Amino acid sequence: MMKPVFLIGYMGCGKTTLGEELARQMQCRFIDLDEYIEARQGMSIVEIFDEMGENRFRELETEALQEVATMSDVIVSCGGGTPCHGDNMVLMNQSGTTIWLTTSPERITARLLLPEEKSKRPKINNLLPDDVLPLVQEELQARSPYYAQAQLQFDSTDIETAEATERTARRLAKLLTSAE
Repeated sequence: MMKPVFLIGYMGCGKTTLGEELARQMQCRFIDLDEYIEARQGMSIVEIFDEMGENRFRELETEALQEVATMSDVIVSCGGGTPCHGDNMVLMNQSGTTIWLTTSPERITARLLLPEEKSKRPKINNLLPDDVLPLVQEELQARSPYYAQAQLQFDSTDIETAEATERTARRLAKLLTSAE
């Protein structure tokens, strides 16, 4: 039985892409915290933000986090803001292993500007492409002190192809099994 592994970092850093592959390789369940919240609420994150506001979303997020923190053999992809609210970082560090996935603001921006990504992100879906990089840089700087509380830091730059994602997940799995 493995304690939960929490993947944290800014949107577009690869938490879901790498998390799904890591879960497959480690034979664990993968949980995307946003999808978990959406399933519980019966509405999308965008709708929750629009109808209930960010504060209510953050409460729902903490409740969901408390639930998944009690599970074993799970890889959890957290929302970019999850570690920055309440005692979420303390909860994750006490309940399992936290990994900050890092990549450059430029790479994050390129990923976020893919049409299938931009539309599902409330923070950027109404921004002009030229306004995304400055937002990413500003928010990364503001959130870094929270992300830096993670037990491990891992470079998630090389996940642009299925093969690269598989390789990167193998490296991360090795790191996790040696850290136990």
